[in-house]
Amino acid sequence: MNVIGEHTDYNGGLALPFAIAAGITVRAQRSDSTRVHARALDLGESDEFDLAGPAPADGWRAYVRGVVAELAAVGLAPEQGFELEIAGDLARGAGLSSSAALTVALCLALIELAGLQTPDRVVLAQLCARVENRWAGAETGLLDQLASLCGAAEAAVRIDFTTLSVELVPLPLDGWRLVLADSGERHVHGSSGYNERRAECRRACELLGVQSLREAGPTRAADLPAPLDRRVAHVIAENERVDAAIAALRNGDLVVLGELLNESHRSLRDLYEVSTPAVERTRERLLQDGTRGARLVGGGFGGAVLGLLDPNTPLPRGALEVSPGPGAHLVASSA
Repeated sequence: MNVIGEHTDYNGGLALPFAIAAGITVRAQRSDSTRVHARALDLGESDEFDLAGPAPADGWRAYVRGVVAELAAVGLAPEQGFELEIAGDLARGAGLSSSAALTVALCLALIELAGLQTPDRVVLAQLCARVENRWAGAETGLLDQLASLCGAAEAAVRIDFTTLSVELVPLPLDGWRLVLADSGERHVHGSSGYNERRAECRRACELLGVQSLREAGPTRAADLPAPLDRRVAHVIAENERVDAAIAALRNGDLVVLGELLNESHRSLRDLYEVSTPAVERTRERLLQDGTRGARLVGGGFGGAVLGLLDPNTPLPRGALEVSPGPGAHLVASSA
């Protein structure tokens, strides 16, 4: 879950996500064949393919095949066939990073099954992002993967996507609560406007002569043609909101944090244009129920809305409280 810093990851910017307790569990065990058998228990679906050279596929199967192929490319995949069982309690397409959770869990399980040492977690996050890019057709950044791999209980993670430095930031809510409300509208990165936004940012960089929008300034952004000027304006301001949110948390000023969430949403809606009527209705309902701030989360074009509740406000109907969890980890070893 990302507190603030949306669509900044692939622009060399800043973000402040945290890992949540809910997630996806992958159980892996060796088999006597050269094939991979995978079952998605929650969906009642299965897949089977040869360990050497898996072919492309759709849906959850793309992530399984992609992880196997990308791990094999760097010598981290098991050398014999295996069976996988996949289960979890994350809603798909709701902005809860279910695809990143799946790829991270698959990587950790298969590296352990192979009896190999897990690489640096930033390196592993980059491998997981390649699975999203090459196998699922989604040009995601590293936010979801780094949050999952580097998250810790009772903390958020400040990520600098220019340097890939990661810093744990205490998340002292002191009775305040972060909640999620699902808009009911599923989003799929590969087929939504997400990739279009990335292309617009690349074009803006070309016109400005910079490597990433982290190097752009408000004055130069104003000279860009529409809608590129709006896209850059969002990224610049959103980076500033990340550090402002960290300062608010360190000062214990949750009211300011709520205001920053509202500013972020307005920017995502009006400048980055990734909201939808269903998302707007969901946000308005949260505000009417007493949230001090609320914004869309994830790539947009559907998904969920994050809200901040003060200690005296009851949980809105249909909302889910979210809190920092321990991040991706091994539940049990194959040794």
